[in-house]
Amino acid sequence: MTGDARTTQRTLTVGRQRIRVHIRRGSGVPLVLCNGIGAGLEVLDPFVAALDPATTIVRFDVPGVGGSRTSFAPYGFGYLARLLGRVLDRLGIGVVDVLGLSWGGALAQQFAFQNPRRCRRLVLVATATGALMVPGHPRVLAKMLTGRRFTDPDHTAAIAGQIYGGTARNQGSDIAALFDTQSHAGSTIGYLHQLLAGAVWTSLPMLPLIRQPTLIVAGTDDPIVPIVNAHILHRLLPHATLYLHNGGHIEPITNAGRLAPVIDAFLHEPEQR
Repeated sequence: MTGDARTTQRTLTVGRQRIRVHIRRGSGVPLVLCNGIGAGLEVLDPFVAALDPATTIVRFDVPGVGGSRTSFAPYGFGYLARLLGRVLDRLGIGVVDVLGLSWGGALAQQFAFQNPRRCRRLVLVATATGALMVPGHPRVLAKMLTGRRFTDPDHTAAIAGQIYGGTARNQGSDIAALFDTQSHAGSTIGYLHQLLAGAVWTSLPMLPLIRQPTLIVAGTDDPIVPIVNAHILHRLLPHATLYLHNGGHIEPITNAGRLAPVIDAFLHEPEQR
């Protein structure tokens, strides 16, 4: 147990993987959070704190990140979506809403596609269609090729504004401190596996088949994922709503008080008959 009686952290052995999971128990349909590349589940603490406290929230570390053991071999998003499903089975959780941030948005799209009845609603934040997307500037993307920003606070503080944009431009030291709260830094091999998974995956063929109500959240000052990618997702997803803001790539973390209510409102909209 961590925190209070509603909060549990545990490590599950699923197949050959050991996955760290954090659960804040509440009511209603649980919300599963899929994090960005290289980030342990603690990085989402500000966002979770700003969400409806009554909502059950499930966070986890993918293999090789945070407290989850590195996979013995590279993996793809199809495998990760199946792995996530098995983790939820072990937790006794059925139907869920899924939110994906950045790299985690790819996993969220794949999970929704593979689990049309299990995934009720989908939230895609600062994400795109994978390898076939409109990329950010090469100078920005070059800074994403390693996980150094999660292990070197001075480096993080220096580059956070350049790569994340938005409110991060004035919060470099705060972001460095948040990244430093991770109880485990993850592995270099684990980060490479995440890069490889994204390099060979695209959601373009599957997007018209994702029928869940979807909220796309995108910032107009996002150096990593240019805003045009949100418009592509919006055009191809059959039941999508687009919410634009003037922030950057990790605004749910640096400006959680602004975006969490938008996401809560979408998740609590009445079901259409």
